[in-house]
Amino acid sequence: MPFKTIKLNDGRQIPEIGFGTWKIPQDVTSQQVQQGIEVGFDHVDTAQVYRNEVEAGQGIRDTGLKREQLWITTKWSGVDDKPVRQSCLESLEKLGVDYVDLYLIHSPRLCKGDIAGTWAQFELLKKEGLVKSIGVSNFTVDDLKTLLKTAKIKPVVNQILLHPYVIKQQTPLLEFMQDHDIAPEGYSSLIPLTSRTGGPVDKPVADIGKRLKVEPEQVLLAWSRAKGAIIITTSSRKDRLERYLAVGDIHLTDEDVDAIDRAGKKGEKDKAMREMAMSGARYLVLAGLGLWAVGKLVL
Repeated sequence: MPFKTIKLNDGRQIPEIGFGTWKIPQDVTSQQVQQGIEVGFDHVDTAQVYRNEVEAGQGIRDTGLKREQLWITTKWSGVDDKPVRQSCLESLEKLGVDYVDLYLIHSPRLCKGDIAGTWAQFELLKKEGLVKSIGVSNFTVDDLKTLLKTAKIKPVVNQILLHPYVIKQQTPLLEFMQDHDIAPEGYSSLIPLTSRTGGPVDKPVADIGKRLKVEPEQVLLAWSRAKGAIIITTSSRKDRLERYLAVGDIHLTDEDVDAIDRAGKKGEKDKAMREMAMSGARYLVLAGLGLWAVGKLVL
């Protein structure tokens, strides 16, 4: 079955997969957004700090679709220290829309120690109708606990880094979110293929892909989906986007997910050990230089 929608805690339905615009250069953003939508994406994710909202909006308009046919997400990123409401209004103007479906706090650090106060401003935006749903991004369990203490409206999502090499650290967060009916949105799920090739995750992903007759990137996106996450992904290539959408028909077994999890945790452990070894080596070098300097002074 193709991708459908997920019901959020405010009753609205969000598409299970979104086309992300992070790192897309301005001069090709409109074309890539238009291509993504024409391929079949009906969920576009951007942000103030990406500085391509104008171009993303143009790509959306170039499709000729009605506003209500698309889910549009953007984020308050604290650019130029502009306040929440001003940033939201500017994003709406750049995108060329009267409202966005989802508005996120891009990072808890932007709140400068006042998560409650920042969230209250988001709640006002929702009440004004400038945004339909509100959520957060890159929040930890502690950040969410702080927000929930005073929130009158619960965040509908938390957009987080989600790939096998961070699953150990992210599992407690995913469990907390599930307990509080906050949907996870996962980004950078293809990290094992794009920047950490040669790690333990490669084998189970390749084995699963061979068995299911699908590509490794499809296995990783299916893994993210199996974690209950809304997928945020991107590509400039039409064929890849088509493969991403085909993930809606791919279902991993519990054993598949567990195999990828185990490999991811092993990769996390191996990386931590390498970093410790490198830190230890640097310490020994510095210590050696210190002893050499003392020796020279004595001489």
